[in-house]
Amino acid sequence: MSDHLIAVLPGDGTGKEVAIEAQRILDTIQQHTNHGFEQTVIQCGGQHYLDTGEEWAEGSFDFCRDEADAIFMGAIGQPGARLPNGDLAGGSVILGMRSGLDLYANVRPIRLYEGVPHKVHGRFTNIWDPDLVDMVILRENTEGLYHSLLHRSAQRAKGLEGYEPPSIEFPGLQGEIAYDPRPISSHGSERLIQMGFDIAETRNGAPIDNVNRVSCIDKSNVTRGCQLFRRSYDKIADKYPHIVRDYGYIDAFTQWLTRTPEHYDVVVTSNMFGDIATDLASVLQGGMGMAASGNIGDNHAFFEPVHGSAPKHAGLNKVNPIASINSIQMMLDWLARRSNDDDLLHVSKLIDQSVAEHLKDGKSLTYDLGGTATCSGVGIAVADRLAAHLKEL
Repeated sequence: MSDHLIAVLPGDGTGKEVAIEAQRILDTIQQHTNHGFEQTVIQCGGQHYLDTGEEWAEGSFDFCRDEADAIFMGAIGQPGARLPNGDLAGGSVILGMRSGLDLYANVRPIRLYEGVPHKVHGRFTNIWDPDLVDMVILRENTEGLYHSLLHRSAQRAKGLEGYEPPSIEFPGLQGEIAYDPRPISSHGSERLIQMGFDIAETRNGAPIDNVNRVSCIDKSNVTRGCQLFRRSYDKIADKYPHIVRDYGYIDAFTQWLTRTPEHYDVVVTSNMFGDIATDLASVLQGGMGMAASGNIGDNHAFFEPVHGSAPKHAGLNKVNPIASINSIQMMLDWLARRSNDDDLLHVSKLIDQSVAEHLKDGKSLTYDLGGTATCSGVGIAVADRLAAHLKEL
C-alpha cells in the first residue's frame, strides 16, 4: 500500500550494531505487509572521516534532503576523530541535518515499560509503577547555545565554508575567553511550542490526573532568551484554552522530574536545557538504551537512539537495541500521519506492542537492564513478535 525510501546512516561504534536491528524491523514489516521500504545505507561519522578524509560522501546531504522520505541514524562519535577546527568529526552529519533540514523539534518520548528496572537509587529497582512515567519532552533543536555549531555544521554538510559567530567584547574579563552565543527567536520558539500543544491534543494527559498539560521549562527569572521563550509559550497557549498551562524553572524541574514524573504530559524547553533534561529523564525509562528520539521539521525528519556510539562496547554485541527499534516506531508513526495512512499507523503501534510484550516477559534483557542477552538476540526476539502480530492482520 505504500513504499518509502529510507536513508540509513549507521555511523560509529555501536551505532552500526543497533542500525542492523532497526533495519531488521523494516525488513520484517516489508515481508509481512504491503508496505515497502527501500533502504539506502550511507556510511558516515568519525571513523569514516579517519578512513576517507570526509565525514560522508559528497552528495549525501542532498540525497537525504531531496530523495529520502525519512532518515535513520545509529550514532556518531569516534575517539580521536576531530576536524582541523576542533569540531567532532561526523558532527556535521547529525548537526548539519538538524540545521540544514530545519529540524526544529527534538522529540523525546519518556515512557517506563512494565518489566523495566532502573537505577534511580544506584541499583536495579522498580520504585515506580510504569503507569506513572509517560511524557513527551520537546527540545528546540536549531537555536540556543548550539546555534553557531549547528550553522557551521550545516555549511559543511552542504560542502560550503564553515561559520564563526561575530566577535564580542566582554568587559571585566581577562585572559583567554571562549564563548557561545545563545540566540533564541520568537519564530523558533513558537513553532516548537505549537508542536508541543498539537502533540498534547493526541495524548491522554498526564498519568497522575489524565489532564492534558503542556509545561514550559525555562530560566526566565534570569535570562532574556528564556523570557522571550516564555512569552512565546503564552502566545501559543492562548490558542489552546482547553490545555492546562504549567511553568517551571529548569533547576527546579530537574527535582520535580525525578520526584514526581507523573505530573508531566508534554514539556517544551530550549536547546541546551532540553539536551540535559532529556538525558536525565532517560533514567526514568531504564536508561539511555531505552531512549528513542525524532528530529522533526515541517518537511523532513530523522530518527535516532540517543545513547551515542559507546566505543567501549562496540563490536561486543551487547548494547540495548530497544531505543533504535523505538526510533523506527516513531519514524513510521511520522510517515503514517503525514500520508494519512491508517494501516501504517497501526503497524507502528504493533512495534510498540511487540517491544512492550518483550520487556514485560523479562526473559531476554541486555546488560543495562540487568540481563545477559545480546543486542542481536533482543532485536530478533522483538522482530519475531512483530512478525507474529503482522501475520494476524
